[in-house]
Amino acid sequence: MTQRSCRDLRVEHLCRPLAVGAVSPRFSWIADHAQTAYRLVVTDASGSVTWDSGRVDSSETSLVAYAGTPLAAGADFDWRVESWSRDSVLDGGSTFGTAPDLDAWSAPWVEPVQVSAVVERWSLLDWIRGGGPTAPVEERLRPANLLRQAFVLDEAPVRARLHMTARGVYTAWLGGERVGDEVLAPGFDSYAHRISVQTYDVTRQLTAGENVLAVALADGWWAGRIGLTGSSAQFGDRTSVTWELHAAFADGRTRVIRPGATDVRSGTGPWRYTDLFVGECYDARALPDGWREPGFDDRAWTPVVQRGVDARALVPFRGEPVRRVQEVPARTVRATPDGWIADFGQVIAGRVRLTLPALPAGSRVVVEHTETLDSDGSWFVNIAGINKEQTDVFVADGEEAEWEPEFTFHGFRYARVRGVDELRPEDVVAVVLSSDLEQTGRFSTSDARLNRLHENVVWSQRANFLSIPTDCPQRERAGWTGDLQVFAPAAANNALVAPFVSRWLDNLRSDQRSDGRVTITSPYSPFDAEAAEKATGLGGIVAAAGWSDAIAIVPWTLYERYGDVRVLEDNYDAVLAWIGFQTRTAADELPATLAAGDLSPERRARQALLYNTGEHFGDWLTPSTMEGRPTHEAIGIAPALTSELVAPMFQAHTLTLASRMAEVLNRPEAAGLAARAARVREAFAAEYVSADGGLPVRLQGMYALALGLGTIPDDLREAAGDRLAELVRERGSRLDTGFLSMPYLLDALWDTGHRDLARAVQWQSEAPSWLSQVDRGATTIWETWDAIAPDGTIRAMSFNHYAFGCVDDWLFRRVAGITPTAPGYRRVRIEPDLDAGVTRVDAAVGTPYGEIAVVWRRAQGTVTVRVTVPFGVEATLVVAGETVPLGPGTTERAWDRVEERARDRADEGAEHV
Repeated sequence: MTQRSCRDLRVEHLCRPLAVGAVSPRFSWIADHAQTAYRLVVTDASGSVTWDSGRVDSSETSLVAYAGTPLAAGADFDWRVESWSRDSVLDGGSTFGTAPDLDAWSAPWVEPVQVSAVVERWSLLDWIRGGGPTAPVEERLRPANLLRQAFVLDEAPVRARLHMTARGVYTAWLGGERVGDEVLAPGFDSYAHRISVQTYDVTRQLTAGENVLAVALADGWWAGRIGLTGSSAQFGDRTSVTWELHAAFADGRTRVIRPGATDVRSGTGPWRYTDLFVGECYDARALPDGWREPGFDDRAWTPVVQRGVDARALVPFRGEPVRRVQEVPARTVRATPDGWIADFGQVIAGRVRLTLPALPAGSRVVVEHTETLDSDGSWFVNIAGINKEQTDVFVADGEEAEWEPEFTFHGFRYARVRGVDELRPEDVVAVVLSSDLEQTGRFSTSDARLNRLHENVVWSQRANFLSIPTDCPQRERAGWTGDLQVFAPAAANNALVAPFVSRWLDNLRSDQRSDGRVTITSPYSPFDAEAAEKATGLGGIVAAAGWSDAIAIVPWTLYERYGDVRVLEDNYDAVLAWIGFQTRTAADELPATLAAGDLSPERRARQALLYNTGEHFGDWLTPSTMEGRPTHEAIGIAPALTSELVAPMFQAHTLTLASRMAEVLNRPEAAGLAARAARVREAFAAEYVSADGGLPVRLQGMYALALGLGTIPDDLREAAGDRLAELVRERGSRLDTGFLSMPYLLDALWDTGHRDLARAVQWQSEAPSWLSQVDRGATTIWETWDAIAPDGTIRAMSFNHYAFGCVDDWLFRRVAGITPTAPGYRRVRIEPDLDAGVTRVDAAVGTPYGEIAVVWRRAQGTVTVRVTVPFGVEATLVVAGETVPLGPGTTERAWDRVEERARDRADEGAEHV
């Protein structure tokens, strides 16, 4: 009997998480065999079993929910899985899956703060405010506050957990050592509704005798400058922090240490000011010597100001925190009359770390950041608006120093350093910040330009998946819903995004308005709400078609890619509320071009079904509407032209997704939602689709969306596809799609018989096109295709916007040929495009059951395809008209005379017709 193992054990998608917020956490593992049954056993710290699933006849290895007795709050638990295969059943039912090392298959977690015992405990806490300046942050930048709490332990604990959060961002130290390795904790949340609580294992940082918990607290997203306007104090004007330290001792005693008014004192230190946009000023002369350690004299420091915590807003942190995920050394450093310019060769989100010689005390070293340079290579700062200087300052104390800012980040490729006589490449490094997502995909081909395009997408995703999914890391850093919904499939190919995106969805639901509207950004601050209420036109938009529909599209994408049913459960009611708003608005309003008295009863009934009124962004940034016009004049053209069509198309799509969600969740609304979706599509076709497949707005994006979202009747799809192809050819095989239609263009051409044209658009070198950016030296995805004009003129636009990187999903699905056909890749079709214009492709995606990898090569009429399929996945390979079922493991096949076979298939099809 041969023993086999299970590996990659996870709780809520994560490997060995310290704290999990789910009341019923879910377990996943990878079985390197054909599992037919499993058994899960969960035990507490004493070894008592809290859940034994018994033998369950199932091949499922992903997201198996805990079903035992309620888990004790704050406790650790271990779990193990035993897995049976068909061979072991024949051998008498022996179990497999135990690993020789306990840590290899144990995973501790802590129950969430939603449990009543934890909520009661947290309700005893206070928000701890520093004793620093009280001036409003709009008047001047504020320093980071330092706080310290000294306490005595009679012995070292055997287990210690620090639970901590802030309204602001913090860094903590215990025993003089930094707590954890994350930065900008606790991250960005919709603070009025939810504030994430971090949990740290600090056992080794506590000792018998005096200990000190030291905290530096800065404005962060809570009080600092954020968003398009760069306005500060959008959630609050004073920062605060709170914590609980739980220590357990060898004799069974426990102690909980909380901050109080008498044992926490506050002062200011080296951070003269900190702001996420403006930057940071660090004065090394002002660092209090030993302030993080016992024995420091803090009698001159100010007692803290306290305010009780509303525990209802506190939630356990979900997913991966922001960390330093990579370092990029300077490619070149050159002297200019205005300082030293370091080129890191890559646009990133992060900051610069400098190694500095001993400079005279009081000397200032200034670091500025930009994504690109002027055409003469001097300098350029492409940040729109005020309060976004992206400039950090170090004030020397006369000693050598290694310095990296603590409470800010920037979007940049180049850094200009002033205040040093010499700067060598080894003295300067770019530190990449991102939410620390597991990278699960890869894609490379025989073409370097296509490879660079993929890398640009990955870098834009890395830079903008920073606490929340943002639009850009330099100008707004806002969680735009439309950007994420178009990019989510591509994101899921490249990284394990389920926990990260689920946390953002938690915020999005909390921001949903009482009437069902889903906000265009999340987190959505009180400042955002007030500004929208006062504004008119585009500035007054709170919810918008295609943006707000992210509440349905994004959860469904996570379900498709990860098989995660809970994400549907979590968001289903919010989807229905959004549908309710669309339905009521459709019934109550008519487009401005129509008058109720002029409509027949039949047409009035159709219009009452269609959500086609109100202010929307439409197919935002459609290229032909922007070309030759100043941005401030052009920006409203696409919304005015396309919103009346875009809104009901996404309405129908959301209704369809809601019906599918209801089916998965066994909800009774499934049939009714599907029927309403059909009626909306019928009404849309009657109102907007002509008898020959035409649409009233002659733009590529409208046809791409109508085909992609299924609002063209089946018998007119070919005609509409021909019209789309005509529009593409009129543009010289260049795309003319905006934010919302971009993901649908190539598939719409492909599915309506225009495959060569789809390939031509993909390979187009002239702007607007993906490769035009590559040819102009892009290292990330740009916000607009002409961010750098053909004559070299640089526009004040973002050079790091991931939305147009949605094409990366096309590369995986069509060029590599990896397409899931069942949730979580339980079934997958491998159908590479052998005429994609490359001779080699090597790609892989991570799935809940293991990696699916495809390598194909084409040479002299022969194609070789090698596919690796994990256990638990049913795969089908389609090549040269042949369909081949694939078993688990690696399969390699070769086909010759591929072109001849293709011609034969075409001839057979023509004869059949």
